Amino acid sequence: MNKKQRVINSLNHKESDIIPYEIGFTIPLRKKLAKYFGDPDFESKIDNHIKTIGYAKAHKEIEGKPEHYIDMWGVIWNRSGPDKDIGVVENQILKGLDATEFDYPAINFDELGVRLEQFISENKDTFNIFSIGFSLFERAWTLRGMENLLIDMIMNPDFVHRLLDRICDFNVKLVEFAVQYDIDGIYFGDDWGQQRGLIMGPAMWREFIKPRLKRAYSSVRNGGKYVFQHSCGDIGEIFSDVIECGLHCYQTFQPEIYNIENVKAEFGNDLSFWGAISTQGMLPFETPDGVRRETSRIMQVLGKGGGYIASPTHGVPYDVPEENIEALLDVFRNQNKYFKL
Repeated sequence: MNKKQRVINSLNHKESDIIPYEIGFTIPLRKKLAKYFGDPDFESKIDNHIKTIGYAKAHKEIEGKPEHYIDMWGVIWNRSGPDKDIGVVENQILKGLDATEFDYPAINFDELGVRLEQFISENKDTFNIFSIGFSLFERAWTLRGMENLLIDMIMNPDFVHRLLDRICDFNVKLVEFAVQYDIDGIYFGDDWGQQRGLIMGPAMWREFIKPRLKRAYSSVRNGGKYVFQHSCGDIGEIFSDVIECGLHCYQTFQPEIYNIENVKAEFGNDLSFWGAISTQGMLPFETPDGVRRETSRIMQVLGKGGGYIASPTHGVPYDVPEENIEALLDVFRNQNKYFKL
C-alpha cells in the first residue's frame, strides 16, 4: 500500500497496514538535524506521507533590512528574533475602514500551473496538498492589526464582513484553479484558538468566520478534494460547526489542550485528526524512551478505526533534542514493533 492510499484510508476512517505520518521542522532545527544525522538531505529519507505546495513562493527579503521579509500582500515580517520561520508583523496596511484599501496579490496562474504539474510529477506516491496559509482571520489581522480587527468585530462589523468576503473571494479563486490539478486536498491555515478557547469567542466566530468557511470548503468539495483546516489552540467548542461546514481533517490537535480519548469518541466518526504529538510539552522535555511510549499511546488511541495522521503538533522547534526526533521517527517507521491496533 502506498503513502497516498494510507492517508485516503485514514480520511475515510479505515485502518491501513500502518498509520500515515508526517513531520516537519523549523529552520533552526532543520540545520541542527542535518549536522546530527550527517546528511543535509535527511528530510527526504523520512518517508513523509504528505507533501504540500503553497500558492506563494518564499517571501522576498527586503534589501537593506536583514531578516525582514515582505509577503505577496505587502505585509512585512520581522524574523530577527527567535522565530525564523514566520516572524512578527511590522506594518499596518489597512489603516481605515475601507475594505478595498489593499490590492489582491498578483497570481501568475500560468506559472502556478507549471509549479503544480512539476510538484505532482515529483510526488506520485504521496498524498499531495495545496496550501493556503493565513487564509482568513489571520490574513485579515495581518492587514488590519489583531487588536484593531477584534475591536472592529464589535464596533465595525460591516467593515469586517466586507474585508473577510474579499479575502474569501481570493481563496475561492485559488481553490477553483488548484482543484483542476491532480492534487488530493486543500489546506487552510488560520489560527482561531488560544490555549483556552477561541480568540474571538464562538459567537463572533460563527458570525464572521463560519459563513466564509462554508463557501471555501464547498469549493474544495465541489472539486472532489479533501478539506484540511489548521488552527492552533482550543477550538473544541466549534468542532460540530466545522464538521457541518464540510471539514474532513483538523490539524493540529494539541494534547495539552484536548482530552484525545474523549474527542476521538465524540467526533472521530465525522472528523479525522492530524497532529497530537506535543511540541509544547512532550517532545522538548521527555526522554527518548518517554517519547517512544507516549507516541505509541497516542497513535493507538487516535489510529483505532482510522481517522488519524500521526504528526507533531507544529513544525518541530529548535529546543527539541535530536535524540527525541530519532525516537519519534523510530516509532513512525517501526509501528509493528511498538504496537498493534
